[in-house]
Amino acid sequence: MFLRRVLLGLVLLSGMSLAAQTAGLPSYQKTQTGVHVVYRSVPSAIDQDIYLDFINEQVIRVRVLPPGNELPRQKSFILLDSVGSKPVEFNVVEKPDTLFLKSSALTAKLVLASGRIHFFDAKGKLLVGETKRGQQSFQADAYNGDSFYAIKQGFQVDKNEGLFGLGQHQNGVMNYNNGRRVTLLQYNTEIAVPFLLSSKNYGILWHNYAITVAGDTRPLMPLNAFKLFSKTGQKGWLTASYVNKEDESEIYVTRPESDIDYNYLTDQHKYPEGVQLSQAKVIYEGGIASPYEGLHYVHFKYSGYIKVWIDGKLLQDRWREAWNPGTFELPVSLEKDKHYKVKIEWIPSGDECYFTLNWQRPAETGGTQFGFQSEAGDAIDYFFVGGEDMDDVISGYRQITGKAPIMPIWSFGFWQSRERYKTQLELEEVAATFRERQIPIDNIVQDWSYWQPQDWGSHAFDSTRFPDPAGMINSLHAKNMNLMISVWPKINEESSVYKQYRDQGWLYMRNIYDGRKDWIGNGYTSTFYDVYNQDARKAFWDQMNDKLFSIGVDAWWMDASEPDLHSNISIDERKSVVQPSVGSSVRYYNTYPLLNAKGIYEGQRDQDPNKRVFILTRSFFAGQQRYAAAAWSGDIASTWEDMRDQISAGVNFSMSGTPYWTMDAGGFLAQQKYYDPSKADLEEWRELNARWYQYGAFLPLFRAHGQYPEREPFAIAPEDHPAYRSMLYYIKLRYKLLSYNYSLGGMTYFNDYSMIRGLAMDFPKDESVYNINDQYMWGPSLLVNPVTEKDKTSRPVYLPQGTTWYNLYSGESYKGGQRIDAPAPYERIPVFVKGGSILPIGEDLQYTTEKRQKDLTLLVYDGADAEFVLYEDAGINYEYEKGRYALIDLKYDAASGQLIIGHRKGEFQGMLKSRTFNVVLINDQNGIGIDKEINGGKTVKYSGKALTVKLK
Repeated sequence: MFLRRVLLGLVLLSGMSLAAQTAGLPSYQKTQTGVHVVYRSVPSAIDQDIYLDFINEQVIRVRVLPPGNELPRQKSFILLDSVGSKPVEFNVVEKPDTLFLKSSALTAKLVLASGRIHFFDAKGKLLVGETKRGQQSFQADAYNGDSFYAIKQGFQVDKNEGLFGLGQHQNGVMNYNNGRRVTLLQYNTEIAVPFLLSSKNYGILWHNYAITVAGDTRPLMPLNAFKLFSKTGQKGWLTASYVNKEDESEIYVTRPESDIDYNYLTDQHKYPEGVQLSQAKVIYEGGIASPYEGLHYVHFKYSGYIKVWIDGKLLQDRWREAWNPGTFELPVSLEKDKHYKVKIEWIPSGDECYFTLNWQRPAETGGTQFGFQSEAGDAIDYFFVGGEDMDDVISGYRQITGKAPIMPIWSFGFWQSRERYKTQLELEEVAATFRERQIPIDNIVQDWSYWQPQDWGSHAFDSTRFPDPAGMINSLHAKNMNLMISVWPKINEESSVYKQYRDQGWLYMRNIYDGRKDWIGNGYTSTFYDVYNQDARKAFWDQMNDKLFSIGVDAWWMDASEPDLHSNISIDERKSVVQPSVGSSVRYYNTYPLLNAKGIYEGQRDQDPNKRVFILTRSFFAGQQRYAAAAWSGDIASTWEDMRDQISAGVNFSMSGTPYWTMDAGGFLAQQKYYDPSKADLEEWRELNARWYQYGAFLPLFRAHGQYPEREPFAIAPEDHPAYRSMLYYIKLRYKLLSYNYSLGGMTYFNDYSMIRGLAMDFPKDESVYNINDQYMWGPSLLVNPVTEKDKTSRPVYLPQGTTWYNLYSGESYKGGQRIDAPAPYERIPVFVKGGSILPIGEDLQYTTEKRQKDLTLLVYDGADAEFVLYEDAGINYEYEKGRYALIDLKYDAASGQLIIGHRKGEFQGMLKSRTFNVVLINDQNGIGIDKEINGGKTVKYSGKALTVKLK
């Protein structure tokens, strides 16, 4: 015993583990922030170096390297510079076969024999554990002179936990547990954010910039991995009939097909020679049998019209524009070796069209493994974030990647956009019409091609169509409207700025030498600037400042920021074209939008430190929220299915720690039937837009946009039409909710809050909400349930358990924990208010700064205690960062029936010194909704001192 104590003392002094000395296990050395564990010739583990480092009490970084490799020294694009700079109190506890690292909030347990790490909360509850690393964890590779590893790490998750986040995807998936997968790859309608959020109150930030598969990382299977049967029963293929789309009896070609893989431009030659796709319909018929039992996910990428039947049941009916393929997944339960009849009907919408089918075999081990697999990296590198709840986990994520600033108050109003206003006169007439019709609006948007056709990249207005852009902007400002303008990181070879960028080495020149042309006129050869070069970023901003910011442009629409060099070239071609100055495109593939936003944000704040930056970007990466960036979901289609898919897309984007998101209300790409519509098509178009406006009113940004037909409310329907009345209603409601919505913006900055909320965030014990993909919470109070089907006047709504729910419009109350058929008349979507809520309702406004909300109605919903903090500041500057803002705490005690309006904290220039609150209690005895006359409340004058209002 004495000798063992002496050995133990020597080991602790040297920092080497006793287990390693006595049992042949790995050695470790304690560092200032954690431990470094060295595996060499350990029989039960691969050779590896493991670094565990506490960033703060709730965040620990894990890095695992192949043996002998040094830690990468390159500065992270994602992390704040301050990360890891403050000391953290932690303990290292060694057991014979286990190493524990403990902070006040988190414990990491390293199993010495295997190298697996498990994570526990402060109470000792297991959150998640790694799967064992093997030889497949690091696969040496290289690209364009850059050597790296393809890396992979798995985690053993609980079957019943909800897994969310991972950016924005168009697959209709809410919960990524149980065998789901997604590819993190920047694309027009796809956003890659490598942050996973669990209902067990942890998050994983996968610190990697390359294309990554998350979830079930097994490769997708091609069609021919099924046993295939032709239309007449022959084995080995489906029967593909290429027929005249106007007359199916005219058959162009019939042939066997066993692999549907028309993914990129380079695949177009696979179609039958001599068939003009734009005139054809392709009918795939036959059968499939799977070698596996269970739930399969069939993945489709398509453009044009597509219908899918299995055993005679229509499972999908969709449309997408030819140049912009969409995606969807079909979950299908199949019995092993059972024959299923299949029919797919595909109508291409152009001569270049895309259709790919893959499938995912049933999950192994009960669907309890979740992994990350990246194409390139130096190490397995991730941050594990613990928290008391999901909001706390997101707060931990933003502590290391950056806070989301408060967006300017005007951005919480209504935005009107169109692809595009072609002249100054056209834009000014639309702005005037809004004011004449008294439709509230704060922001009008100038989309692309306001420059001369060849001068893409100059940021200069075409003077023949926009003769006085400064005057135009001044006239908008005089109408209390802001202007956001489209700016692409793209430069034409014939642009007036091309030579400067080329000569400085700031361009990706391969696209020029490859001769790819854009779609303007006869086409211009173009490329993108290198955002990884600091001088290039500065030059790009300087041009924006000179041509746009200096004449009053208020906000930036950063389109094609993936970057989208050319639609539908292959991934390999994209990698060959984009060659960052800092390294290979494979390593940095997903980070272009992050650096692009960085340059704009830093440029404007340096130019005008007190005007809030606003950036709307089509692509996004982890940490980008700190650059005042919001995302929208890209060029989606004007279809009911695409509207539905935006719900889970936006919710998961928000649950990725990135709070500001929107989509094109109305959808960007409209089917031809809406261009010159029949009466039935016109009425469907109006209904679709009405429903989309209803949904868009409950998002961080409310923006109508799209290609022809025109998207202004008055262009969609006449004033006496229910669609027009509904659109106007929700625009006005948006302004009535301004105090509520802007307070959510304050919470987002000060409390790291998320405005769009998956139901699991507020009802984590109700596991039935984890997979609901068409409902969400807007702030703490409002349950939003968009209508995404034609001609529906009701829809099923699940009311989460544990609370009472009130119909926002009528005040009718419902018990939680049940599914109801909620009324959804043409002019309304179902919205319910959670019992125990305080909802401030303001006056009608024509724009957000028309007047301060001096008279507010406070709707207090009974059933539980409630609290809400009214947040106010100047709305347009950064004084809030210096503490110049005001808070009013509102607290309702359900037992006593008292509302306490707290003492106002803080002040700012222009703050209201006094105001009037009309307080109304809503319960079973007083079922008042916002569509009824609100009376019976108690009116109080408030001058900043605390007061109590007795409500019952």
